[in-house]
Amino acid sequence: MKELAYFADKKFENISRKANPPKPGEYENCRFLNCDLEECNLSDFVFTDCEFFECNLSLIKLTQSTLRDVKFHGCKMMGIHFEDCNDFGLSFRFDNCTLDHSSFYNTKINKTIFMNSRLHEVDFSESDLTDSSFLNCDLAGALFENTNLEKADFLTSFGYSIDPERNRLRKTKFSSNGLTGLLGKYDIIIE
Repeated sequence: MKELAYFADKKFENISRKANPPKPGEYENCRFLNCDLEECNLSDFVFTDCEFFECNLSLIKLTQSTLRDVKFHGCKMMGIHFEDCNDFGLSFRFDNCTLDHSSFYNTKINKTIFMNSRLHEVDFSESDLTDSSFLNCDLAGALFENTNLEKADFLTSFGYSIDPERNRLRKTKFSSNGLTGLLGKYDIIIE
């Protein structure tokens, strides 16, 4: 098996899939700024304690990629299949990101923070989101089916539709403004 390149404490700025794609390898404590990696194949890459700022990561391939303590800030990340990642140590945080049409199907991502992000039609089916926080997030069309949402925080989020009978909601936090998202299937009027 070929040994992967190792990069630590480096800054990668304005790299792109077409001109200068990242080399396959292990990236530790690295920062990626203003990179356009749309449709880039990052399969088998390892990212540990890395941060991505204002990057276009839409439709990237993450087959068996490792994401440990990775932070995404202001990134466009549409159509990503996070369930393809290596699940060992899988952990990340999203702030001010667009994750429309992405999928976290059957992932165990406890304590994940989604902040000020747009998550339209994101698939969270079968996922374990225990203790996760959705802070000021737009969850229009997001799919929650057999999802563990125990102790999750939806107090400031909106647009969600979550069926309490088809998801685990013990000690999950919702605001009174979010009741429509919990009771929508009953076709009742809440004022």
